[in-house]
Amino acid sequence: MIFKEIKALKVKNIEYLAQGKRSIIYTGIFRNKKVAIKTEKPGISAKDRILNEAKFLKIINKYKIGPRLITSRKKFMIYEFVKGRFILDSFPEKSKKEILKLIKNVLEQCFILDKLKINKLEMHHPIKHIIIDKKPVLIDFERSYLTNNPKNVTQFCQFIMSHPLIDILNNKKIKIDRNNFINIVKEYKRDKTKNNLKKIKKEIN
Repeated sequence: MIFKEIKALKVKNIEYLAQGKRSIIYTGIFRNKKVAIKTEKPGISAKDRILNEAKFLKIINKYKIGPRLITSRKKFMIYEFVKGRFILDSFPEKSKKEILKLIKNVLEQCFILDKLKINKLEMHHPIKHIIIDKKPVLIDFERSYLTNNPKNVTQFCQFIMSHPLIDILNNKKIKIDRNNFINIVKEYKRDKTKNNLKKIKKEIN
């Protein structure tokens, strides 16, 4: 039934790509462009994850965050296919300058999410939630929710200091003073301001 509805939208060349705990991803061609099609996995207990993700993509796409949503229904959504590689696969081949730029871009995106009071989840271990193309693209917003205490920046900072990312950064001669960094992140946690974000970015060099 779902594929009949998808094909009715003139999506062609539908092929299986991958699956997660709550969804199955396919690719296809829509208006001569490659797209991703996320469908709800049969038998899952958590319902309406597709609707939830589409809702948040509509909001964050206005800030150039996330894959561009094309259309959505209750059981599936179609969005622009994101080329590139997952963050830990991509970083070893990047230069120090490129990695610094990419990390700071992710922090900026996380800061926007914090300001929007959207908690993405998984940012403390986003190894399959950040794809590096020309810029980092955050994916998988199906578990996102609104809260007065979002933790996107602080969770990503936790990831920065964790293995194996910290090992990659060390190999690229990127220096972070652990104690200073933790204190500044705590300061940001208390007061989520642009100035405190700048302090975090300044510590990564």
